[in-house]
Order: sequence, then structure tokens, then C-alpha cells
Amino acid sequence: MIQRKICVVTTTRAEYGLLKPLLSQIENDQALQLQLLVSGTHLSPEYGETYREIEKDFHITQKIPMQLQADDALSTSRAMAQLQIDVTKTLQDLQSDIVIVLGDRYEIMAVAIATMMLHTPLAHIHGGETTEGAMDEAIRHSITKMAHLHFPATKEYAQRVIQLGEDPKRVFQVGALGVENIQTLKLLDKNTFEKSIGVKLQKRNILVTYHPETLSSQTPKEEFCELLSALKELDETLIIFTKANADSHGRVINSMIDEYVSTNSNSVVFSSLGQLRYLSALQFVDAVVGNSSSGIIEVPSFHKATINIGERQKGRTQAQSIINTPCKKEAIREAIQMSYSEKFQKVLKGSQNPYKSENTSFQIKEVLKNSVLTNILKKSFYTFEC
Repeated sequence: MIQRKICVVTTTRAEYGLLKPLLSQIENDQALQLQLLVSGTHLSPEYGETYREIEKDFHITQKIPMQLQADDALSTSRAMAQLQIDVTKTLQDLQSDIVIVLGDRYEIMAVAIATMMLHTPLAHIHGGETTEGAMDEAIRHSITKMAHLHFPATKEYAQRVIQLGEDPKRVFQVGALGVENIQTLKLLDKNTFEKSIGVKLQKRNILVTYHPETLSSQTPKEEFCELLSALKELDETLIIFTKANADSHGRVINSMIDEYVSTNSNSVVFSSLGQLRYLSALQFVDAVVGNSSSGIIEVPSFHKATINIGERQKGRTQAQSIINTPCKKEAIREAIQMSYSEKFQKVLKGSQNPYKSENTSFQIKEVLKNSVLTNILKKSFYTFEC
């Protein structure tokens, strides 16, 4: 039997956690052959060499180092160019039937361009979303135009993909992989989780993940100072930091986290919690603070508060459990206080996650398996009617 070769690309810890159930679906289907490309921060000691975690679960077909010498714009652009060259060579050797990517990072943009130039069909997960405070917005929509199969998480996002001219027959609203993980993964109990992070939970606990706002008028350092100042005023609270990703100026934020943790005994930091510990943490913390997409997509399933800071996630569909606040010390402090209020606790109990669906990874796998790929590269612009 001739197997259809499905190439999946992962470049970050968070993205791999989302893709993991889909990788299992592909690997366990005898009609499919999984090709797994690993690049980006997975291969970086600075970000925890998370490829080692992947190797425990799957065979990595190819590791493609990303030569990111610094986190400024020039270095990032050069790294993207080199990654495109290296991915092109790898895909040419693999002769994949279709490549699948998730999200909107600049590394994924380089992969998408490589597939386009090689005339290799591309499938895209999490298209149609909006994040007005980050350059990811433009990258995401650009990948949509280069892709041939689309897996948006909600009805609104599916409509936006179609609005961009994509054929509705190639758009499959499947929900979010991250929410499926919550439904299927056996999470750690409190005692096991505490042992895994090396510290006891306190009366109050919050999880902080903050990334640079790549289109902000303020510097990431100025913005993050506001957040740290607000956190410093919290009493009887354990603060669990996960470090920023490899965006421009992400190293500035990570250095500030290290300095804060070194002088505040009620805080701990991790380059990467990994999927299991991260989702387990969401059971026990009172709120997630920062500007990560996880605060919008996964956290609402736990009926916990998300303090969403700034405009990085502006435009995304949100649950009632999310409190939006500007990146100012007093505003952040007031938002955290609000999350503990009796009124907001009632809101949390009744909130629903708009990203929830059933069997997301299976749905994606079935489309990848059964879609006719002959002539799929030819696309006509579909005129969207409101």
C-alpha cells in the first residue's frame, strides 16, 4: 500500500504541545507516513532544547537548526532567509505529499514560502484569527493565502479565511487542538505537580507568560516593567513564570524575569513547563497573566481568569473569563484584584470556551488523508458574500 506522506513542522514548545495529538493520529494510521521536521527554539539550549521531549514521543525525521544570533529585526530576517533555504532542501529530499503547519510565527512563514516555491500542497491550522498588536497578524493571513487546506478553530475564523478568498470547500472548522488536549490528557495531581516544579503552591497562585508586543509604541522593557511592578505588590502569592518565546526583544524579557526571580522568593521560572505541566498548572493557579494565546484559547476550559495585557491578542474571539487591561501597573493590579472578586468568580463558573469542539485531531487527520491533492495547487479567488 502506498502511504500518503504527511510532513508536520514544529518550531516552538507551545506549538508542539498543540500538534502532539495530531502527530499521534497520523502515526497510527497505516495509510499515512509521518514526516516530522523540528526547528526553531526546539534546538536551542537557551530555550530548553525541547526537541529532547519530542524524541520521547516520536521519531524526528529532520532537525533543522535556526541560526538566530540575536533577537533584533535584522538577525530575525536573516535567520528566516536561511531557514527557508534549509527547509527547501529538506522538503525537496522528502518529497512530501502535503505539509501541515500551525499558527503564525515567522519561522512558519519561511516554511510556507518554501512549500509554495516547491509546488508542495500546504495545510494550515489556526488561520483566520486576528492579533492586532503583533506582526503575527500579517504572517497568519499570508500563510492562509499560500495554503490549500484550512483548519480554523471557530466559525468566525472560518468565515474570515473565506473572506480572504479561500474556497469554502477547503475550509474545515474543527475547534482548537489545545482544547482537545485538555479533554484527553491525564493531568498531574497537586502533589505531583508541586514536586515537578520544586516548590509548594501558596494561598494564591498565578501563572505569568508575557511576550513582546511586536507592534507596540513602547519598548518591551518598559511594558514588562509595568507588569513586574504590579506583581511585586501581591501578597501570599506564588508567581510561576514561563519565559518569552524567540520574538524580537524576547531575551530582554527573559533577563528581567531571571533578575526578578533571583530577588523574590515567592517566584519561580521555567524556560518551558512542557505541555503536561503547563496544562496541569492551569488546574491549580487562580489566574493566568500576560499576553499568550493560551490565555485566550486553553485557559477558559478550566474556568480560571485570564488577565490579558495589552494588544498582542486584540481581535481574538474571547470567553467571559478574560479580563483585558492596558499594560500599566495600576490597571494590571486592579484586574488581578477583580479576578478574585465574588462577582467575577460567578462569571467564571458560567463561562464557556468558544474554541471547544470534538475530536479535533481526528477531523484534521481524516481531511489530510482523504482530500484529493491532484490540481489542489490551483486556486480561484472566492468572492465572499456577507
